[in-house]
Amino acid sequence: MASFNLLYATFTLLALLSSSTFCFAYPFGSWGRGGGGVRHPVGGQTYSGLLPGFYGHSCPQANDIVMSVLERAISKDPRMAASLLRLHFHDCFVQGCDASVLLDDGETFASEKKSVPNKNSLRGFEVIDEIKSELEEACPETVSCADILALAARGSTVLSGGPNWELPLGRRDSRKASLNGSNKNIPPPNSTVQNLLTFFQRQGLNEVDLVSLSGAHTIGMARCTTFKQRLYNQNGNNQPDSTLERSYYHDLKTVCPKTGGDSNISPLDLASPATFDNTYFKLILSGKGLLTSDQVLLAGNLGKTMQLVKAFANDRALFFGHFGRSMVKMGNIGPLTGYNGEVRKNCRKVNL
Repeated sequence: MASFNLLYATFTLLALLSSSTFCFAYPFGSWGRGGGGVRHPVGGQTYSGLLPGFYGHSCPQANDIVMSVLERAISKDPRMAASLLRLHFHDCFVQGCDASVLLDDGETFASEKKSVPNKNSLRGFEVIDEIKSELEEACPETVSCADILALAARGSTVLSGGPNWELPLGRRDSRKASLNGSNKNIPPPNSTVQNLLTFFQRQGLNEVDLVSLSGAHTIGMARCTTFKQRLYNQNGNNQPDSTLERSYYHDLKTVCPKTGGDSNISPLDLASPATFDNTYFKLILSGKGLLTSDQVLLAGNLGKTMQLVKAFANDRALFFGHFGRSMVKMGNIGPLTGYNGEVRKNCRKVNL
């Protein structure tokens, strides 16, 4: 029976790979730098009007500028790479990838920065401001804040040792935010695997995307408040999560006491928190996923996610390929294109 299960998992993953249109092309030259680049859509398809060469004539230096700012920011604060990846995720899951997450309060809407998942948690706004300022100087009113978020997410991944991918561009910026949408559409860290899948399916994403994109937790930190429940009251019975490896559980208790310390932080990947690799999945296999939403990818008994965790733990290239493909797919959630939306001059407020 074990041999049959192994064979079945192998065939399943081969099928996933054969259907993938992910491309390892470097659209802006080596490691995403330079202004030439590929002018073809990913996998021979267009993405709701998005194209990798969108700024090829209007602002060919756009990615160079983004990467230059990122290099400075991440060298000062390695956590910033994960924070910028998270900004893109939290943007796309609320009314699409439209930079609504960057808006401060407006006359007719409240900022998404005030939502439960974002308040005192999201970081990196100043880095986006710096990128926007330099782009406005080089190419006024040309590169959208939504595209800056997508470029910064890819650049942060690359600078942390992760994969590069051909990135369709051409998003425009929304003129409103949705505090309610931010509270409803971003999956909480104590989600079951089925709840996670429901959140992702709402956005047109599947099990492969869920596991692939969760792999972004190979870098970055999480606050005590996001995993305290696992240590002291996982199932409402004042007991820890039984899936936590015991020594890891005791280590986490020193970081996150039963009372207080909610803003204390712990690495999502304790082995290599600043390096984008596949160690995150290896840790899950040993019971050392930090968040409930990490560990349930294996412990939630959903066959496909369990198979993918094991496969990605064993094959970094497999994970990298699917991560890039899922990032492109996520970046295609409800973009504003053409004459919809605007290109903000300041990412924090709509144009007058």
